[in-house]
Amino acid sequence: MVFSALSEKLQETFRRLRGKGKLGEKDVDEALREVKLALLEADVNFRVVRNFINRVRERAIGQEVLNSLTPGQMVIKIVHQELTKMMGEKAEKLKVSDRPPTVYLLAGLQGAGKTTTAGKLGGFLKKQGRRPLLVAADIYRPAAVKQLEVLGRQLDLPVYSDPGRDPVTIAGQGVEKARQTQRDVVIVDTAGRLHVDEELMGELSAIKKAVNPEEILLVVDAMTGQDAVNVAQKFHEQLALTGLILTKLDSDTRGGAALSIREMTGCPIKFIGSGEKLDGIEVFHPERLASRILGMGDVLTLIEKAEASVEAEQAKALMRKVQKDEFTLEDFLDQMRQVQKMGPLDQLLGMLPGVKPKHLQGLEFDERSMKHVEAIIQSMTPEERKMPQIINASRRRRIARGSGRTVQEVNRLLSQFEQSKKMMKQLGKAGKGGLPKLPFW
Repeated sequence: MVFSALSEKLQETFRRLRGKGKLGEKDVDEALREVKLALLEADVNFRVVRNFINRVRERAIGQEVLNSLTPGQMVIKIVHQELTKMMGEKAEKLKVSDRPPTVYLLAGLQGAGKTTTAGKLGGFLKKQGRRPLLVAADIYRPAAVKQLEVLGRQLDLPVYSDPGRDPVTIAGQGVEKARQTQRDVVIVDTAGRLHVDEELMGELSAIKKAVNPEEILLVVDAMTGQDAVNVAQKFHEQLALTGLILTKLDSDTRGGAALSIREMTGCPIKFIGSGEKLDGIEVFHPERLASRILGMGDVLTLIEKAEASVEAEQAKALMRKVQKDEFTLEDFLDQMRQVQKMGPLDQLLGMLPGVKPKHLQGLEFDERSMKHVEAIIQSMTPEERKMPQIINASRRRRIARGSGRTVQEVNRLLSQFEQSKKMMKQLGKAGKGGLPKLPFW
């Protein structure tokens, strides 16, 4: 889980702070010392950490905190606000040209995930009602063009390429092709290098001049930590970047790049890559990420994921079944398939308020697990799927043999089914009580 180590330490520090009736400067300094160490261990740039701690301390020892009825909560509120400010305060939308097509130029080093990101961004914009064209201007990396063409087929997006031409010509012709075919967005995938050099920058500058992009987006690997910040600074100096896309953020348990890169470069993070699936790209919301780090959850993102994956009418019908106690194992299987579309289970649960990172360790639900669940349920009779309470010991043994799984796995699935029913009833009641209502409640 992203930021798991940092989140765990900060939540523990603030838990102790909440328990104090009054706070003095000494209490604030002790807490901020822990926060400082946690940020440095998360690979946040030391200058960013120093500035952050100074800003928080200046506000935290002020009268608004010391005279507050809940001083611990006030300090947490200040930390949340300053974390949000560090990452950019608000989500930054992509600019759109007054005269289509709008050109987005992707740059970055080899291995950052530019080509995959080009496809993901195209798919994202297509869902927004846009008509993207992908341009394969990376002629150096073996199979780069082929990779983009495969992504284009999977996403039903056209890809422009011209073997034998130079990248500058390909990019220019790609924009012209978009005009001819009424495509309103062009995403140019460019070549990378193992490091920043004059040849790379010269080619990117030439492409920039040829296509006049509305946005120059640097794709950086979040897992490289401070190296990502250094790379972003060098690219920004040469190309005047307009935005950043952080890839592999879901695999980075420390999160130093996400917390440092905006303040160090002045360049906004516009998207984050999450997961390997082609819909694994999200608009970057600093406030939401700050909330997740501090254990406050991110219900808004969870709702957006649910709305994108779950059919509203199907969700209502499912809820009616739960309320009438008609929820079957077939419904349970459908529900699990819907949740699987939303992304990794540990990431989804991590968006709920109060869920601690340590509770999510080892919590995985992959394609193989789904097949095991399907095999078990499909080995049951129609009557058993509708009325699981009739499944006794002998039936469980028969189902285990038929599915190629163990009796323990059958027992576990039936237990999960009962827990799911209870949870859905509770969530349904909570939704009536005024909490944000998820489409699958």
